[in-house]
Amino acid sequence: MSTTLSQFIAADLTLHPPAPDQPLTLAALAARYKVSLTPVRQAVRELIAAGVLGKSATGRLCYLGSQPALAPTLPRRAWEAELRRDVLHRSLLGDQEFLREEALAEHLAIGRTVLRQELHRLAGQGFVEHVPRCGWRARTLTLAEVEDWLRIRERLELLALELAWPHLEPETLTQLRDSNAGARLDNALHGYLIECAQSPLLATLFTQHGAYFTALFDHAAPETRMEETMAAQHRAILEALLDRDLDRATATLSAHIRAQRRIVEKLLGQLRGESEQ
Repeated sequence: MSTTLSQFIAADLTLHPPAPDQPLTLAALAARYKVSLTPVRQAVRELIAAGVLGKSATGRLCYLGSQPALAPTLPRRAWEAELRRDVLHRSLLGDQEFLREEALAEHLAIGRTVLRQELHRLAGQGFVEHVPRCGWRARTLTLAEVEDWLRIRERLELLALELAWPHLEPETLTQLRDSNAGARLDNALHGYLIECAQSPLLATLFTQHGAYFTALFDHAAPETRMEETMAAQHRAILEALLDRDLDRATATLSAHIRAQRRIVEKLLGQLRGESEQ
């Protein structure tokens, strides 16, 4: 797995080199490629050995350039991300129109069989539902569902924090704090807590039942211009973790999770208000 990941990251960095103001840290890479920190660490070691990445005089990761030995070997499958964005947007709008498979497959330049397979996967993650003899349609989101999930998420993530406490690494916490500087929002903190909890069951609960809401919250902050506020909340949590203040970390994490409701409510108001005009 790690070799494939390192090839993918190398290919992506070759096509889209990081800008000077973009953080090149383990946490930033994990957030960018939607994976945990564990495989990223292995990928970074391989990329340093291959000469794709290096370290500056201050010890920070830096991009050195492309590497023929690590040429792209995996399709980017950008259509998956486009399909997910489209379905999420329909969900936020409350659009109950059934997806037109033929037109959608043609737009995405994929076959209908491949499209159906992906729709089945999205249904398992709560993005869409299948109505027999009618087809697929986006999930309708309500604030009641958001509130329900946030209550569950708060309890689960506080449990993750408790389990993760002995395993948190100051270096990684510092990188996560730095990757949330200013208005730059990096959501890798939450995945790091789940990873450090070392509970496969807890991780599965978030992966299987939280995928839709994770995508929703990742989308909501930029759309409502709340990145700076959310980034500041992340920094407050991380400062408490670095200070080894569990009570403060618990309180700031709870407040951060509860704040998501207002952001989603604002986004729904914007989108559904615009659609009615």
